[in-house]
Amino acid sequence: MQPIPDEVAALLGSYVYVYLDPRNGEPFYIGKGKGPRALAHLDRDSNDEMGNRIAAIRASGQEPVIEILRYGMTDDQAALVEAAAIDLIGKQNLLNKVSGFHKGTYGRIRLQELIDLHRARPVEVEHRAILLTINQLYRSDMPADELEEATRGFWVVKRKRAQRADYAMAVYQGVVREVYRILEWLPAGTLHYEYRDPGPWMNGRRWEFRGEIAGDIRDRYVGHFVGKGGQNPVRYVNC
Repeated sequence: MQPIPDEVAALLGSYVYVYLDPRNGEPFYIGKGKGPRALAHLDRDSNDEMGNRIAAIRASGQEPVIEILRYGMTDDQAALVEAAAIDLIGKQNLLNKVSGFHKGTYGRIRLQELIDLHRARPVEVEHRAILLTINQLYRSDMPADELEEATRGFWVVKRKRAQRADYAMAVYQGVVREVYRILEWLPAGTLHYEYRDPGPWMNGRRWEFRGEIAGDIRDRYVGHFVGKGGQNPVRYVNC
């Protein structure tokens, strides 16, 4: 593909672009940038998913279709449009590794769940528990097994305190979405993952837990507000 002329780059400003597979017309990547950013992926020589997808398209005698979704924006505007587009298509249907700007605060969510989140009543955690914030991974339509995967790993924890915890709580925007009974702690990547790639987290510093839904106490906490905490996504209560 020919380079983007300077006068076109000036017109584009900050923009959001989409890569489509010409074999089926489906989008497979959404990004944002300035100048020649939209073309940068074409020159990559890597064995990651993006590189492999482009190689497969070229092997069919075609090139990825690149569309500009919105242009002439500020950086902040482009970041919001990118995040909204990723939410609309679904990160699980794209090769994007992250969900975009403000995903954990203003991302796609069902209206009724948004109402429930903001009306959630506070609850005091009386059990020995570790509270795990999953704002960047949570989706209101995620199935139970995906929610479990998002919650069980991959955490930097204080081992002694974590091992004293009987329960782990999945927390989104300060509200408990599920409660698990912790059976054991294991090095990150020990368990099988269907929805996530544990590879980048298998560095000897991160951990995951094997658990099961705590049916005896979940109704006490699920849907209740336990506070948003600080920047650390891991909180210990009574342990």
